[in-house]
Amino acid sequence: MNKPSILLADDHTLFVEALHNVLEPEFTLVGEVGDGRALLEAAPRLLPDVILLDLSMPLLNGIDAAYQLRRLVPDSKLLFLSMHGDATYVTEAFRAGAGGYVLKRSTATELLQAIRAVLRGQLYISPMLAKDMLDPLLHSKRSLAAPQKQLTIRQREVLQLVAEGRSLKEIATILCVSVKTVEFHKTRIVKQLGLSTTADLTKYAVTHGLVPV
Repeated sequence: MNKPSILLADDHTLFVEALHNVLEPEFTLVGEVGDGRALLEAAPRLLPDVILLDLSMPLLNGIDAAYQLRRLVPDSKLLFLSMHGDATYVTEAFRAGAGGYVLKRSTATELLQAIRAVLRGQLYISPMLAKDMLDPLLHSKRSLAAPQKQLTIRQREVLQLVAEGRSLKEIATILCVSVKTVEFHKTRIVKQLGLSTTADLTKYAVTHGLVPV
């Protein structure tokens, strides 16, 4: 009987290496990537049973990657493993298609339980998360409806890359669009958010978990 396969997406090398010891006795690790864009490339190629991903990753954060993974690999289960326990992040992760959300300070036993649960098609949320975070997710249909976001996925991608300090030319290359298109999106972002400086945009991106901290 083949072991379930797992793809790891996290930019913290030591943490990923530690996960190998936890996961390999029960699961097959088919790959590991360090940023969200590499994840979008690897997932359709490897078709893992479970994608274990961080929320904050370079180039493309875990939540925006999850929205695209839902289309690219609809049969893969998404399990977030993050240091962020804020209700906003947890709710957004489930809206993006997560099957589970585990905190990085959780035990190895809990992580294995979470993986088994999402493989069975069950939702899993770390018990360490406060109950008032769980109620909207588990008992309110509205909480899992379309996200109430001001920005489009493309605008969020541009915002993250701007906040990471990348030039418009670099962003255009990463997103495979023209510099003028990037400029257009940045202008729209500034207008929609009511911000004016790159520092303001960076602060917004960090506050909303779009960039690693």
